[in-house]
Amino acid sequence: MRVLAAMSGGVDSAVAAARAKDAGHDVVGVHLALSRMPGTLRTGARGCCTIEDSMDAQRAANLIGIPYYVWDFSERFKADVVDDFVAEYSAGRTPNPCLRCNERIKFAALLEKALALGFDAVATGHYATVLTDADGNRELHRAAAWAKDQSYVLGVLTAEQLAHSMFPLGTTPSKAEVRAEAAARGFSVASKPDSHDICFIPDGDTRGWLAERVGAEQGEIVERDGTVVGTHQGAHAFTVGQRRGLSIGHPAPDGRPRFVLEVRPKDNTVVVGPKEALDIAQLAGSRFSWAGRAPEHPESEWACEVQIRAHADPVPATAVVRDGELVITPDAPLGGVAPGQSAVVYLGTRVLGQCTIDRTVSAVPAPA
Repeated sequence: MRVLAAMSGGVDSAVAAARAKDAGHDVVGVHLALSRMPGTLRTGARGCCTIEDSMDAQRAANLIGIPYYVWDFSERFKADVVDDFVAEYSAGRTPNPCLRCNERIKFAALLEKALALGFDAVATGHYATVLTDADGNRELHRAAAWAKDQSYVLGVLTAEQLAHSMFPLGTTPSKAEVRAEAAARGFSVASKPDSHDICFIPDGDTRGWLAERVGAEQGEIVERDGTVVGTHQGAHAFTVGQRRGLSIGHPAPDGRPRFVLEVRPKDNTVVVGPKEALDIAQLAGSRFSWAGRAPEHPESEWACEVQIRAHADPVPATAVVRDGELVITPDAPLGGVAPGQSAVVYLGTRVLGQCTIDRTVSAVPAPA
C-alpha cells in the first residue's frame, strides 16, 4: 500500500512511520505546519507543530529512508481548531482542541488530500487499534497498553476514515518499548518528552489568551439560588469543576468550598455551588457520530461504558438516541462534566461512537 505517515516530530510518529516501512509499504512522511508564525505555537521538546519538531521529523525520515514533505495546513487549523476553541469558550463550553484537531485536520483535511494524491492510508503514532469484524466492518479499539491508550481522542473517526487509518503502535505493550526501539534505530527523538497542553497557546496562559480574543467584562458569581457571592473579570476564564481562582472573598454559609457548576456567557454569569452539585446523572449531545458500524437499534437503550476525558476511567452506562440526541445515563453520577467535552461510548474495548456534550442533568436538584 501507499501510506502517508503523519510525522509530528515526536518519538511515536517516527517509530510508526518506520514500522510502516518495515511492513513493506510505500511510505512518504509529512509534517503539518499549523501556523505561519512559529512563535504562536508552544516551543520546547514537545513533538507537536513547531519548527524544531519539523526538523526532528525530517531527521527521522532521513534515517528511515523515506521522502519527507511539510504541508501548510495553517489556514485550516486556524479555522477548524483555533477559531472553534474560541467560539466554544465564548458559548460557555469547554472544548478539547486535540480531539478537534484529529477530527478536522489529521483525519479529514490530511486524509482527504492523501486520498486525492493516490495514497491508500494515513499512518499516525496514536495508541489505538483497528480491527475487522466477521462481516468485514472496520472497528476502532483500545490499544494494548491501556496506560497509553488514545482511542478517546480518535472517537470522532467515521467508518470511511477508519477504512484508511493505520496505527502501527496499537499492539505495543508499553511506551518504554517504543522509546527503546527509537534509540535502537538511532532516532534523536528517542528520549524526547511527550507533547502536552495546548500547542497554540505559547505561554500556557489559557485565561490570558482567551481574554485577548474574547474580551474581559466584569460579571457576577452567583449561587444556584441566584444569590450574588462575588464578581469576575470574564466568564470565559472559568470551566465547570473549577475551584481555584474564584476570588469570592468569603466562605459560604456552610463553610464548604465552592466549585464552578455552570458558565452562562449570555449574561456573563458564573454559577457556583458545593462539590456534590457537580454530580451529573445524565448527559446528551446532538453532535454525535459512530466509529464504524452503528448500533442496529440506536433508538432502543443499550448497555455500554462512557469515558468523558482522555485519561478518565470508563464507567458503566446506558445510551440511546432520542429526539436527535445521543443520551447517556451513567450507572453512578459522574463528577465535573462540562458542556463542550466529548463523551466517548465503548463496548468493551471497541469505540462505538461519541458526542459533544450539549447539556447535562444534575444528580442534585437546585434548591427551590
